[in-house]
Order: sequence, then structure tokens, then C-alpha cells
Amino acid sequence: MTYYIGVDVGSGSVRAAVISELGAIVSTATKELKIFQPQPDFFEQSSDDIWEAVVFSVKEAIRLSGISKNAITGVGFDATCSLVVLDKDNQPLSVSPSGNPECNVIMWMDHRAKKQTEKINSTQHEVLKYCGGALSLEMEPPKLLWLKQNLREQCWNKAGHFFELPDFLTWKATGSLTRSMCSVVCKWGYIADSQGRREWSESFYKMIDLGDLLENNYYKIGNEVKLPGEWCGGLLPSTARELGLNPAITVATPIIDAHAGAIGCLACSAEDPEFPIPSGNCSQRMAVIAGTSTCHMVVNRDPIFVNGVWGPYYSAILPGWFANEGGQSSTGKLIDFVLESHPAYEEAVEKAKEKDVHLHNYLNELLDDIAETEGKYSIAELTNDYHMWPDYHGNRSPVADWSLKGMLSGLTLSSNLETLAVKYLATLQALAYGTKHIIDEMNASGHDICYLSMCGGLSKNNLFIQTHADITNLPIILPHTSESMLLGCAILAASASGHYSSIQDAMEKMGGMGTVIFPDSNLKQYHDKKYKVFLKMLMDQREYRNIMAS
Repeated sequence: MTYYIGVDVGSGSVRAAVISELGAIVSTATKELKIFQPQPDFFEQSSDDIWEAVVFSVKEAIRLSGISKNAITGVGFDATCSLVVLDKDNQPLSVSPSGNPECNVIMWMDHRAKKQTEKINSTQHEVLKYCGGALSLEMEPPKLLWLKQNLREQCWNKAGHFFELPDFLTWKATGSLTRSMCSVVCKWGYIADSQGRREWSESFYKMIDLGDLLENNYYKIGNEVKLPGEWCGGLLPSTARELGLNPAITVATPIIDAHAGAIGCLACSAEDPEFPIPSGNCSQRMAVIAGTSTCHMVVNRDPIFVNGVWGPYYSAILPGWFANEGGQSSTGKLIDFVLESHPAYEEAVEKAKEKDVHLHNYLNELLDDIAETEGKYSIAELTNDYHMWPDYHGNRSPVADWSLKGMLSGLTLSSNLETLAVKYLATLQALAYGTKHIIDEMNASGHDICYLSMCGGLSKNNLFIQTHADITNLPIILPHTSESMLLGCAILAASASGHYSSIQDAMEKMGGMGTVIFPDSNLKQYHDKKYKVFLKMLMDQREYRNIMAS
């Protein structure tokens, strides 16, 4: 049996797994990461801290597996779409206004570059049509421009390399300066299509005052681009010693973390053999990767442009397929904020501890009790007069307006456990209405999304899953594995090593099975009415803004 290492670098931790050629998760290990927040909307990390966590997690996963390193033939990496900066000696270079030398990574959720994003979007350059019409401030060009304008002496003039975090990891592992197609088309404005076009847009970078990145054949941002799952390089001897692996084993070209989750989700088959999934056709399934934030991934053979939704990105997930990506910038983080800021939070935590259950499970049970006491058909009906617009951290899609704020309707003077539970439920529903909003816009533009696959931390919350099924009125395939992103990394490694002929071949052999969660059709009319309120809240917020600006 052949085995692979999957490494998933998330926002708050690194996870590694040993995974068999059949997709079985043998062992996993985790190491937490530091996050620095020197100012509001600034989120920074350390590439040294990240790599140390990678080393720990990989070695620990191998130890726990009991598998000989001689049976491990490949490594696949994914990571958040964060920006890593090194100096001309390949050492970390601070990106922080604090000057903290540890902080050489601008995280994906960092929103410092608002003005730079507005400037770039005002150009209306051709590149922007591949981002739903407007570049996101979570992408790299605005952050690069911010560094140039604000930290020219400290950072910009001394920089030797600007990496997307996944590409930094493969550089550490192999010494290769290649970039992943996933990284550059999704976050850097790189142009690629099915006609063979693959290039940095010089006119775009010059127009946004980043033309100096084109010098020396794009050396600082990468001049060789490979597809995810292609061979990136062999593991360096020094890195092999660090990780406890054999030198020269295959390292796959990496992928962004959510996109690895999409591969893991799209590879999963329904355990019900009669469930109607077209063989070999991924285009009718949306992968929903729900954690700190949520990404909504769809692939199609043809390029489909959706206003307010990123893409179409060529070969960002599957070679030869175009990908569209919707998303919500704050999902798990929003749920945490809603709970932790409520007066009854500490009491709820204590109750959950007494029952020895996760806080979400305690609240789910409490909602069941409230609904039964009130004689409701479903707990969903407990929010009949309680409504939320969930964009506490701006709207990524499909509105693509980072200035939007959260809204609540239905507040009372009550602050007990029951009101906490109902507010939590309203939050889950609002996030699901946001997913429906994205699906509606995608389908209106030419997609045909008929079912969802879901992974990520929130996929462990049964109420979150069922609420999404009910509100979207679509069945959800929930993978049996809880590690879809790590599985996606292993699939890349299996393809790059040549064990399987392609990513799709590896997906078919390693994807595993999933449970189908069906929507409750009896709730459709209720949720349709709530969805009308949801969209009206957006209109109202815009109207309030216009009134105050008049």
C-alpha cells in the first residue's frame, strides 16, 4: 500500500495527515498558529511559525500512523491565500506597521487595503472581469500596493520574493520558485484560458502602479506557473530530514485551502446508489467549504461570468475546467462573535460543559426544547419575527460590497439563554440565505447547481447542514471523512507522483462516500418568505446609506 502526506495550513492551525492510496485517513496531527492583530482590520502571521507547525504536524502524523517513511511517496500542500514576503536573502521581511520582524505574512482576512482596492477597481481593467467585476481587498494586488505606498523603505524596497502561502510551502519543501495556477489566477490577476493564454497582464500591473514587479522576468512574483497536482519538485534532503521523510519524494504543485476542500468534496460519492449524480460531471454540484469563512466552489467546462462572484478561473481546481468562487468572509467567526458577545454566553458555556457537549450541540438541543414547548413544527419557525443580514465583515459575494454592515430586526429586552439560542439560529439561517443568494446568482448566469457537498469545521454542526439544505431546497452530500481538505492534498500528491493518471482518476479512486441530507419540503414556503425579508434588508441598508449621504 502506498501512502501520501496531506498538509492543510488554515487560518489558526496546521493539520497534517497520512492518507492511503484508497483515500483512508490513517492519522492526523495539528499545531496551532499565532495570529497578530496590531490594528483593527490588520491580521498578520509568521512564515517561520507556520513552517515550524508544518514540521511538527507532519512528524507527529507519521509517528501516530505507524507507517514506514519508505511507504510514503508524495506530499501535497494547501494553505490560505495569504501573502508571504521574504527579503533578498530569503529571510522573513516584516509587513507590519509595528515593524515586528516575526510578522511577514498578511493574512487573507486582512482588510487594510481598502483605498488601494478602490483605486484598482476604478481602472475597470480587463483583469477585473475575472473577479466578478471588482477585485477583492482580500486579493494580493491591493495588499502589494498598500506595502508599496505605506512601507516602502521597511518592506517594499527590500523585498526579494512575494509568495502566495501555498507556493511558499512548496518552495520551502523543494526550493522551486514555481507558482500554482490556482494561486495566481485566483488572487494575483494572472490570465489563463483554454486557448493557451498564460501570462501576467503587464498593462494591468503598470496601470495600478505595480509595474516594478514585472522586472527581471517577474522574478519576485514568479515566472513559471504549474497546474495543481503537477510535479513541483523532489523533497530537498534538508527538508526531508526535518519532516522525517525520504529525500526526493514527490511534492505536488499546491492549491489554496478551500480549493483542496472542493477537490475532496467533489470526489465524494453518495452512499445511496440511486441518488442521481451524473457520472464524471462535477458541474451540477457546488462544494461549500465552511469554516472561519465560507467558500462556494463550482466548476464548469465553459467559462461562466457571474457578477459579484470570482472567476471564471481556468484550471484553478481541475485541469481544463473553469472555476467560479462565491464566498462569505465571516461564517464561523460570525457565529463565534454572536455567541461570545451575548450576555448569556458564559452560562451557555457552563451548561455545555455540564452536559459534556460542544456549545453548538447544546444550543441545538435547547432549540429543540423551545420548539417543542411552543408547539412548533420545526425550530426554524422560532425566528418568525427575528431576522439578520450577516455581513458584519462586508459582503464578498454576490453583492461584492465590503462596506456593508450586519443588521438585526426583532430585538427585545430579554437576554436569557433562550434569546441566545434564537439569535444563534437566526445567524445560521442568515448565512444559509447568503448561500442561497450566491446560488441564485450563479444559476441565473448559466450554472445549473442541483446539489451541494459540504466540508470544513461547520459541517460537523448538524443544524448548520440541515438549515442549508432547507433554505437552498437542495440535497447536501456530506462526506464520511471529516478531512476533505487533507484528502484533497493527498489526491494532488497521488496525481503528481504518477500513481494515478490524473487528478480526476485519483478523485475517483480516493474520494470515498457521503451521506445525503435532504431538505424538508414542508419548510419551503416559510423560508421563501424569510428570504424575501433577507433581500429587503439589503435594499433597506442601501436606502439608509442614501438618506444619510443626501
